[in-house]
Amino acid sequence: MRGKTALITGSTAGLGLAIAERFAAEGCNTVLTGLDTQEDGEETAAKLEAKHGCCVVYKRADLRNPQEIEALHAAAVRTFDTVDILVNNAVIRRFAPVEQLPPEDWSQALAVNLSAAFHTIRLALPGMRQKGWGRIINLASVYSLIALPGRLDYVTTKHAIVGMTRTVALETASEDITCNAICPGLMHTPSAQARIEAMAAEKNISVEEATRDFLSTRQPGGRFISMDTVTALAAFLCGPHSRDLNGALLPVDNGWSIA
Repeated sequence: MRGKTALITGSTAGLGLAIAERFAAEGCNTVLTGLDTQEDGEETAAKLEAKHGCCVVYKRADLRNPQEIEALHAAAVRTFDTVDILVNNAVIRRFAPVEQLPPEDWSQALAVNLSAAFHTIRLALPGMRQKGWGRIINLASVYSLIALPGRLDYVTTKHAIVGMTRTVALETASEDITCNAICPGLMHTPSAQARIEAMAAEKNISVEEATRDFLSTRQPGGRFISMDTVTALAAFLCGPHSRDLNGALLPVDNGWSIA
């Protein structure tokens, strides 16, 4: 991956930052993006750059706004000339049954979880085609393969990203450009930790007990999925032996989706 450039959405924390860390360690120049202030985002980028010796920059962008996505892509091209690798990771969600889900929250989930990936792909593909190489990774979810009550916006958009992935894969099949989806189970992200801590407070139990309860009804094996597994898979999809892996849905869920 040395000498390549990756644009990773939602990459200042959680899985997105972990993928950026992995790519930077592989020598990949990286564009971070999120809703952090420019100062905070640049601090995160500087730490990665100093640690791994590649170029890492931050560009703040609200992915609900197509104009900001266009500005994000333009900034990446100005800095690195092209986007070789695109990782669509940014996501928002609201836990509510269908009749209680505010329409504005539904619209925002469609914009960030789905439309933003459409825009980043349509903007990146011409440069990939011109260069004759490109890798697109859409972060789907175990909820791209199953459903759960109270997750309408997340389940719907994550199912839809599968259709987008497969269609783009077919449209690029004759080129050295691939589009794949990774479908992780539960990882120990800040969002998951916040939900565990809320459960502990609500039930007046320890965080350790709440963690066990949280995982017992979701993740087979009672443990979080390792981010290292997901980031290593993402790196493989951008490596020299992944050309024929195209349009794939790759579960990393310890069997959850087949339980």
